[in-house]
Amino acid sequence: MIDIAHLPKAELHVHIEGTFEPGLIFAIAARNGIELSYPSVEALRAAYNFTDLQSFLNVYYAGMNVLRTDNDYYDLAIAYLKRASSQGVVHAELFFDPQAHTDRGIAFETVIDGLTRALQDARRDLGMSAHLIMCFLRDQSVQSAMATLEAALPYRDRIVAVGLDSAELGNPPSKFQTVFDRARAEGFLTVAHAGEEGPPAYVWEALDLLKVSRVDHGVRSMEDPALVERLRRQRIPLTVCPLSNVKLHVVPALAGHPLKRMLDAGLVATINSDDPAYFGGYIDANFTQTIAALNLTQDEIATLARNSFEASFIDDALKQRYLARIDDALAAR
Repeated sequence: MIDIAHLPKAELHVHIEGTFEPGLIFAIAARNGIELSYPSVEALRAAYNFTDLQSFLNVYYAGMNVLRTDNDYYDLAIAYLKRASSQGVVHAELFFDPQAHTDRGIAFETVIDGLTRALQDARRDLGMSAHLIMCFLRDQSVQSAMATLEAALPYRDRIVAVGLDSAELGNPPSKFQTVFDRARAEGFLTVAHAGEEGPPAYVWEALDLLKVSRVDHGVRSMEDPALVERLRRQRIPLTVCPLSNVKLHVVPALAGHPLKRMLDAGLVATINSDDPAYFGGYIDANFTQTIAALNLTQDEIATLARNSFEASFIDDALKQRYLARIDDALAAR
């Protein structure tokens, strides 16, 4: 049996704000003199009972309000990176949502300085590689997204790609085509959340209009055979988040998740944790619970790990080194 904790893997779909554990929220709130509306860590965790994406977002944005200084952002990111490293993650690509912070009066520089310092320390102390992906909030205006892109330009060497997240329904990728055109012209790669709660048509838009290198979630792509064939033919990766999909009622139960069908169809699917502090599991839990629910084979597990590096934004030489580590781990089991 493959030891998931020691299987080298990349995590490509994790919102750093979504790794904010209740205990750390309370600690940073106390440090910054902020009074929370919840009386205890346990009371806050009890609020993590979501009916859909929007009910989650309401709690999610309230929690991050305690983040004020670059040290806060450092503490948030390094806590995730240490946990991920302990679970076999050797490369991580972290989403962050600048608008959720700058709209509260936090300087863009404060956010990215804290996050960058954590990534640098993870490379030095944990042997992890890591990238930042800046996401635009799709339920905000195009003008706000463009202003955020402008604010990011002085830091473009610290950001590998731009993405699109938050409330999907009613906010199709096409809304942000001009922003993504500008981002690509400035040298950024592009990704987008699509086909989570939104229809397969949103995935088509992400591919054709935003020209994404990979699709985040994409589970509803399986409803459209022509789309599945295109994803397979072009080897467009899908960063799938099984426990998140169950928690937000995208799928009714893990046993009915389409991940195995994605692999059977030859898609470059990967397993990720999305917002693990809120959805009940980091990458190890996503792997182990999905493996059990879908009865995944050893070969399928190895494919998922290999897919994570194929789908990543690291250079080919580093990909090959990580893929060799997978082979070593499999040979040692």
